[in-house]
Amino acid sequence: QVQLVESGGGLVQPGGSLRLSCAASGSILSIGVMGWYRQAPGKQRELVATITSLGSTNYADSVKGRFTISRDNAKNTVNLQMNSLKPEDTSVYYCAADIRPTVVSGTRYYWGQGTQVTVSS
Repeated sequence: QVQLVESGGGLVQPGGSLRLSCAASGSILSIGVMGWYRQAPGKQRELVATITSLGSTNYADSVKGRFTISRDNAKNTVNLQMNSLKPEDTSVYYCAADIRPTVVSGTRYYWGQGTQVTVSS
């Protein structure tokens, strides 16, 4: 089974920084786009940032210039460096990846369990 595990969440003060990491493991033949999403209480899940296998990135307007997504294809990991954090960034952050498990499998989006990020003084 494919697994995505996030780490690095926690409590930070406004203006602070936090780095999230996500590692994919299990049956993995290939990984396409990887990304980070977040879902705050009472709100819909929203895209934060994505990165293709070749390194092309896409960011939500609300985080552009503050967050940086990166990946290590050799390690099957994706990271999210979050700087200048704001209280409104408080959310559960989920990593996701478009993964093809085997040669007889189609691709699908896999999701991690999420990691809590709280920005508060």
